[in-house]
Amino acid sequence: MKRIISDVLIIGAGPAGAIAGALLAKRGWAVNVIEREEFPRFSIGESLLAQCMKSLERADMLKAVKSAGFQIKNGAAFEWNGARTSFEFSDKFSTGPGTTFQVQRAYFDKILADDAERQGVKIYYKHTIKTAEVYKQEVRLIAKHEGKSLVFQARFVLDASGFGRVLPKLLKLDIPSEFPVRESVFTHIEDNIKENRFDRNKILITVHPKERDIWYWLIPFSDGRASIGVVGDKNKLALWGDAPGDILSNAILSAPTLAKTLVNAKFDMPIQRIHGYSSNVSKLAGPGFALLGNAGEFLDPVFSSGVTIAMKSSELAVDCLHKQLSGETVDWDKEFSTPLKEGIEVFKTFVKAWYDGNFQDVIFYQTEKKEIKRMICSILAGYAWDKSNPFVAAPERRLNALVEICSID
Repeated sequence: MKRIISDVLIIGAGPAGAIAGALLAKRGWAVNVIEREEFPRFSIGESLLAQCMKSLERADMLKAVKSAGFQIKNGAAFEWNGARTSFEFSDKFSTGPGTTFQVQRAYFDKILADDAERQGVKIYYKHTIKTAEVYKQEVRLIAKHEGKSLVFQARFVLDASGFGRVLPKLLKLDIPSEFPVRESVFTHIEDNIKENRFDRNKILITVHPKERDIWYWLIPFSDGRASIGVVGDKNKLALWGDAPGDILSNAILSAPTLAKTLVNAKFDMPIQRIHGYSSNVSKLAGPGFALLGNAGEFLDPVFSSGVTIAMKSSELAVDCLHKQLSGETVDWDKEFSTPLKEGIEVFKTFVKAWYDGNFQDVIFYQTEKKEIKRMICSILAGYAWDKSNPFVAAPERRLNALVEICSID
């Protein structure tokens, strides 16, 4: 079999893999990326958070993204039973960018992958990994391409395979997620939105009028199109039909304000569904490997944290890996897993509170406490690692106290 050798292997050319590859190449390491698909390819997770801009800038990819003409995103809007509120990312507690983008992932991911190649990363598209031998000093992956097997060899492997979760499956690292099994039904549409109150610079999250654990995303793009999806318990969504198209159309009709917003929409693409997407692993790193983004732990799409966590994991992993490849001793648990999980735990606290209704009460609560809203806004903007924010330093305690305040009429 043909043997291809590099310093580092990366599984997956999505945002986590592309950024990790670019950051490693900038430091002089030879990087090969193994990607199962051919880009561009459809993917969801289109609403970025402002924290992502810092990662893109560090990887020298921000200029390419800014020149692509993506929809500016300056915050998030929430709607429930006629009540509306919004958060402006520019009016946040944490320092850092206050705007980001809403992107068609097919094009966004290709821009990042192309830019990684420009910086010296080699990407092998349409290669499917079949086996993995991962040791402390050497990694060997066997991949199939056009019926032929190839051996990829390196000193370390980063798994950025997303929901493909290559190494968690091959190395038996998967453990059950603590989140219930939920389902997403989604598509892209020609939105034809005429409402003056609709802000294309924000993602719109609509809560179902009666079932508060069911919610909808509406992510407008710069070309008059949008991503629309509904998320909820699989059994509850099944009450709207068997086929994905029936579920999505009936779900939208059951949310009158959203149905009014989309009254002129043209549904012109296949409607897709995924379920059981929340995931977890026994460990994020071990001898010879580390897991990035969704390949490690995926929470829930409600706050669009997936890409942000993926990019942050890439930065942390590359910092550790550069030191290790340079001959230094690295404590992967202390320097990678623990700091990454700290931010994930912040998002996790707010996701749990969203589904039990407590954080929804906070969001729709009208208060003059502007500084608290700015702290919450920072987390919604992705700054979940800023420990100067009290809601990051002690998320559960602070959020519970805030819920208590909001419950007092």
